[in-house]
Amino acid sequence: MNKKGYAEFSGIVLSIRKHKEKDALIKIFTLEFGKKMFFIRNYNKSNSPMKSALLPFTYASYIGSINENGLSFIQDYKEAETFSAIQKDIYRNAYATYLANLADAAIEDSIPNSHIFQLLLSCYQSISNGFDAEMITNIFEVNMLKYFGVYPELEACRICGSKQEPFDYSAKYSGVLCQNHFSEDPNRLHIAPAAIYFSRMFLKISPDQVSSIKLKPENKEAIRSFIDFFYDEYVGMKLKSKSYIDQMYQWENAFTIPVRSSKNTKEDVIEENEEEV
Repeated sequence: MNKKGYAEFSGIVLSIRKHKEKDALIKIFTLEFGKKMFFIRNYNKSNSPMKSALLPFTYASYIGSINENGLSFIQDYKEAETFSAIQKDIYRNAYATYLANLADAAIEDSIPNSHIFQLLLSCYQSISNGFDAEMITNIFEVNMLKYFGVYPELEACRICGSKQEPFDYSAKYSGVLCQNHFSEDPNRLHIAPAAIYFSRMFLKISPDQVSSIKLKPENKEAIRSFIDFFYDEYVGMKLKSKSYIDQMYQWENAFTIPVRSSKNTKEDVIEENEEEV
């Protein structure tokens, strides 16, 4: 067994699997070493000293032994952020679980990726702070597309290069078409222009830059459908956690996380003429 040795590292808990009666196998996305599976002895005991720092979605600074192959081990931790608002809320929990599953699927084990790590952490912080979990999830989803080999052109018309909206999406041209060239693809997606506009914006902002998102329900639905199109048609992956979120939309009393309020700035507010878009 090759060892990287005793180290201090930052990590986000992605998943927990019971191992025998008292132990657990915990997958942690580390900043320094990528995704690693850790063996935690006596995790399921009520007096486990490490359990509070190894709950789902927890971000912490750990101390342990990192092995290049096989299981790694954690001896201690220094600081831990458990995101209790996510832990205690079934809806926030559902979105956080999906983000963890998507990050897990996007990269191989033992390969560091600071971009995904920081984005995932920022998403958890934003959801925990009361930002719209659905929109935060959309930001994460569109940024993950490139890790699945999907690079849609959303900036300019694929035929003439025009950046004049409205756009529609064409699978035939692997990008958007301006209204002057809609006729070039009768099978274009016929998606609401707002879906393309916000999906493009989500590639340029981070969750912690967004303090207020005002969207009409029909535009939120269009954004969700647009992003689902890419994952269904190009990625070909349907995670169980995503199916659970889809089911939530069908519940009679759909849950909406209150949007955190703050002073509006050009950098952190998405809105149009102070009205819903």
